[in-house]
Amino acid sequence: MRLAREEKKGRYIAIIVIFVCLFAVFGIRLVNIQVINGDKYASKVASASSTSVVKSTRGQILDRNGVVLVGNRQGNDIIFDAASFPEYNDQAKRNEIILSLINLFEKNGEEWIDELPITLDANGNYAYIEDRENDISKLLSRDMLHLNKYATADDCMTQIIERYSLADYSKQETLKIASVCINMKSNVFNTANPYTFAQDVSDSLVSVIKENSSRFPGVDVQITTYREYTDGSIAPHILGVTGAINAEEYAVLKEKGYAMDDIVGKSGIEKVFEENLKGTNGVKTVKTNTDGTQETVVDGLKNGDNIVLTIDSNLQKIAQDSLQKTCDSIGTANAGGGAVVVMNCKTGEILALASYPTYDLSTYYDDYSELVKNTNFPLYNRATLSTYAPGSTAKVSTAIACLEEGIIDPSSTKYCAYNYSYRGHNFVCQIGHDNRTINVKTALQDSCNSFFYYYGGEELGIDKMNMYREMLGLGQPTGIEISENTGVLDSPSYRTSINQTWMPGFSLQSAIGQAGNLFTPLQLCNYVATIANGGTRYEAHLVKSILTSNNAMTVLEKNANVICNTGFKPENIKTVHQGMRLVVTNGSCRNNFGLLDVAVACKTGTSQVEKNINGTSKIYTNGFNISFAPYDDPEIAIAVAVEGARSGSSCAPVACDIYNYYFENIKAQSMTQEENENENETDEENEASLLF
Repeated sequence: MRLAREEKKGRYIAIIVIFVCLFAVFGIRLVNIQVINGDKYASKVASASSTSVVKSTRGQILDRNGVVLVGNRQGNDIIFDAASFPEYNDQAKRNEIILSLINLFEKNGEEWIDELPITLDANGNYAYIEDRENDISKLLSRDMLHLNKYATADDCMTQIIERYSLADYSKQETLKIASVCINMKSNVFNTANPYTFAQDVSDSLVSVIKENSSRFPGVDVQITTYREYTDGSIAPHILGVTGAINAEEYAVLKEKGYAMDDIVGKSGIEKVFEENLKGTNGVKTVKTNTDGTQETVVDGLKNGDNIVLTIDSNLQKIAQDSLQKTCDSIGTANAGGGAVVVMNCKTGEILALASYPTYDLSTYYDDYSELVKNTNFPLYNRATLSTYAPGSTAKVSTAIACLEEGIIDPSSTKYCAYNYSYRGHNFVCQIGHDNRTINVKTALQDSCNSFFYYYGGEELGIDKMNMYREMLGLGQPTGIEISENTGVLDSPSYRTSINQTWMPGFSLQSAIGQAGNLFTPLQLCNYVATIANGGTRYEAHLVKSILTSNNAMTVLEKNANVICNTGFKPENIKTVHQGMRLVVTNGSCRNNFGLLDVAVACKTGTSQVEKNINGTSKIYTNGFNISFAPYDDPEIAIAVAVEGARSGSSCAPVACDIYNYYFENIKAQSMTQEENENENETDEENEASLLF
């Protein structure tokens, strides 16, 4: 009995010792934290911080005079923050929040991001939405539903309903919730990557969401910037559009700091200069001090650079309006459209570049479904991507080649008898100047085929002809920053590459701009600009400079870049100029250019093309007009192409409108500015002379 009491007493003592030791350990630890290392741990508490990404502001795009074409405005995005949003295993709560938010948006007439390619058909069954093949393929992919390519919309929804616990909702509600859930998965929603539920939400709706934050845990507002256009109809094919980054773009750009919710350039200048325009996102660090105060520091933020273009927005507007007017007046609605390019002959700067039909950047996404269905392809940039048989505009290149090679001189003639026979084949000239003796100047004036058949096709030959055309930039890259088509410079080697045989008569056809030659309006403009300035081919460019976001520093200054010095003899250039001037004074364009105050030189051209319109094959004549002015000291060159035009001269009104505006406004302003600068310099010199 006594032994048991002693054992019990020993246990009590052991327990007391253990408790004393534990309290001693905690006490020593507490003294260590609060007394010995108090400053150290206080510092750690003071430096407690949280970080978040600060989006850079996209750079502006301006015209050559500093007019803002593309700017920014602030707006509200509604996002899901994974740190506060219900987790995946609480799908029921997620569904409740998502549906409540959708109902709130629809009640207020505002849109949310709905990209599910499934709808309800007339019978109330699930069906794929037409023209959404890419979205459907993505939905069926391994990363999403992992279904085979033959899966129906009903198959997709069966799996979605099971995965996201949607069995108790109506079909309409199911589609709405499913759209958000699928999009969240597609955009890899997690704590590091918020999900954007809606964009550009009104302030009034944002207030409602904030006031009801308890109903929408994890739903937050993010202030962001949106592209804003001074006039969305100005130069859309040049400027391009922006949009949400896709999976393919993200795979390439994530190493450069892009997030899955970033906006990127999709086309035009927006795409080509994405890296400059985007800037660099920053990191915002919020430090909490011991007294509860906070310090905010943003590191690494660099807003996007501003891009200054070479185009003049007013001249661009004139070019677009005149092109549309001309195309509509000659009835090209079913035949296609047209393009016009205006270039500075002495620098390669593009002052205007227009394609018709066109679109409006400010309503691009609203109009997109209709734009892509339009059989005249308004989204397609005809100025840089469409290629055409150039017709008689190519005769200028044939003429300079023959002169340079010494095959002809200004006095060389050819008798034109309308019919031209070559190796048993009959070629024809133009009615109206047959039975006449033609020299190179009148051959250009009257566009005589016989002259160029003989001297170009027979005497010069295709190899020499193409050598000069390459020098002039035909069938060659122009160097422009946006996408361009290099076209086709027809030749024996080209025919071999497409499994065709080069026939002897092709050289004659090529000499007058036929055969298989295909050039863009941009190439035609660069070509005539090279002829106009005496034989120097400049790189075509749309960007004048790149400035920092505050315009304080120049990142890039684009100077004139010579691609080719042709070395053409001045007397040969003069002869060709004189022939082109005769087209205006005595030829087909005297009723257009001949009425202008400025002297113009030009060359017209036509070519036929077969086009299928609503299942019916029709032959259309495309018209072309290349020109430059002033004749004595060329400053600008213009190329106009109109599909379905009757003739090259019917394209001249577009160039006339451009010349009128340029020389009445732009040139006049430039001269006034130069005069003022000269007067200031003179005044400064006079003041300086008085000092001595």
